[in-house]
Amino acid sequence: MRPGYRHGAQPMTTLGEKAVQLAQSLIRCESVTPADAGALDVLIDALKPARFAFWRLNFKDEGTPPVDNLYARVGDGPPHLCFAGHVDVVPPGDSALWHHPPFDAEIAGGLLYGRGASDMKGAIACFTAAALDYVKSRGRELDGSISLLITGDEEGPAINGTCKVLTWMKEHGERPDHCLVGEPTNAKRIGEAIKIGRRGSLNGVLKVTGAQGHVAYPHLASNPIKGLVRILARFYDAPLDYGSAHFSPSNLEVTSVDVGNATTNVIPASAEARFNVRFNDRHSASSLKAQLREQATLALSGTDLSVHLEFEPPSASFLTEPGALDGLLSEAVNEVTGLTPSLSTDGGTSDARFIKEYCPVVEFGLSTATIHKADEHAAIADLEQLTAIYRRFISLYFETFGGADAG
Repeated sequence: MRPGYRHGAQPMTTLGEKAVQLAQSLIRCESVTPADAGALDVLIDALKPARFAFWRLNFKDEGTPPVDNLYARVGDGPPHLCFAGHVDVVPPGDSALWHHPPFDAEIAGGLLYGRGASDMKGAIACFTAAALDYVKSRGRELDGSISLLITGDEEGPAINGTCKVLTWMKEHGERPDHCLVGEPTNAKRIGEAIKIGRRGSLNGVLKVTGAQGHVAYPHLASNPIKGLVRILARFYDAPLDYGSAHFSPSNLEVTSVDVGNATTNVIPASAEARFNVRFNDRHSASSLKAQLREQATLALSGTDLSVHLEFEPPSASFLTEPGALDGLLSEAVNEVTGLTPSLSTDGGTSDARFIKEYCPVVEFGLSTATIHKADEHAAIADLEQLTAIYRRFISLYFETFGGADAG
């Protein structure tokens, strides 16, 4: 174990060490969605001495569990820079697969282990430490505002988290000028990639209905499996698009096919498939639904089969056009790591899809290598570098948009 990082040790002196210590405190909170387990209190305790005002926001909706969220802000005027993230984590799974207990926040071999170390309590600790250091350096002369939007509902339904906090913020006159989300964005090394967008996600259920009958008398039945296969083949054979300036082609994948027929001599009455589409900015969810319905109908043209398509609420795609925000972040990354990050839109969805309706947003955080895995971890060196990047980015941001010497 690295000297000085044991639980109960004296406070560290360097900025990176403070971030690691805060990350350990957050990881020790068993905040599996939607539980808070004290994680927000850890952040509030860290922010109080720096004059942050904060609001604990509990939201609930029918059919979903209530969720605690946090909004905190220091400063009054523009420019307003927001850092966003989630303290909720996915379940650790089989504890036997973990060599380091998932909520002990152990450090071994230069790595901090624990659920959420990379996704994304580590990044929250880094940008909190960086923000606190910047505020301390400015004293009472903060030229602008820094806020934190922290949810406990990103890994779950994402109904009572960021989207409702943003609505609350709008109602209370809290509108950031720019936002940085601390989701993990780098495959191998800190500094590889900044996400300026994400593909949308659409889950669908396809059901084809025919007529049940005996397999020896197919002319007296209508096999829905034939129709299901025809539709799925059409889905796969016709590309949704060929990509766009910042996105790879949209992708449809069938995830389940179910007939529910345990009898070998019966043609079933219906057949069902589930699928997911990851779509780029060439589509909206509504246009994509219409396109898939049209393709399904055409595939069954001339048959006596019927088709029904249902869709779950989608996650929208988003894109922040390259500009000053990612430019400043790239400059900070380069100064700290020597790397020039690529501008990426790959990966899954994130809460940035909600934030993009309010202000330009980009994402930058730790490595994706161990997220959602047993023995999830973040390198101590990465946490220290990420903190330095965030700290430099804050200075560059206020120098650029605030016109003041940010220190």
